[in-house]
Amino acid sequence: MTTPAIPGYTLGTSNVARSPLSDEEFALLKQTVLLGEDDVRSLRLAGEVLDDQIEAVLDVWYGFVGSHPHLVYYFSGADGKPNMDYLGGVRRRFGQWIRDTCAANYDRAWLDYQYEIGLRHTSAKKGKTDGIASAAQSINLRYLIAFIVPITATIKPFLAKKGHSAAEVEAMHTAWFKSITLQITLWSEPYVAPSTF
Repeated sequence: MTTPAIPGYTLGTSNVARSPLSDEEFALLKQTVLLGEDDVRSLRLAGEVLDDQIEAVLDVWYGFVGSHPHLVYYFSGADGKPNMDYLGGVRRRFGQWIRDTCAANYDRAWLDYQYEIGLRHTSAKKGKTDGIASAAQSINLRYLIAFIVPITATIKPFLAKKGHSAAEVEAMHTAWFKSITLQITLWSEPYVAPSTF
């Protein structure tokens, strides 16, 4: 996978922390969210469908975050005001994250990057990727988990815009939901004691 020139985007590089999860544990987690080969194929199709709509998807997501002060707070600098550089840097990586979600091989490199993303939501690395002194030391885990709903609910209309059958749209949406649930689960790992994850 070729790494795009996006500041702070480090998938597949030596700058990524290694996930403590073993390959066997990761395989069991994929089984638990029912992520199979049919889902991977549906995600590939979703990637084709979403590719030219990514900015529109991000507009919806950023609109959602921006309309909720308790969420936009996490993108604020030390002065408590939204930091536009921070929002812009995250947006570029967020767009690539959509592509990665659809194109992922769900292998060790992808697993390690999910751990890295998780760390970036905690006090270990919050704001450090963009050199920002953030108002929040970490994103509360409850909002990370709750974000599964808006990220999943708002994607379906975009998946339906290219004339695919209702069954194909449903398969893409179901696969997206499984992948998002898997990713948020993995992002949660740095928040909890290793013995409890």
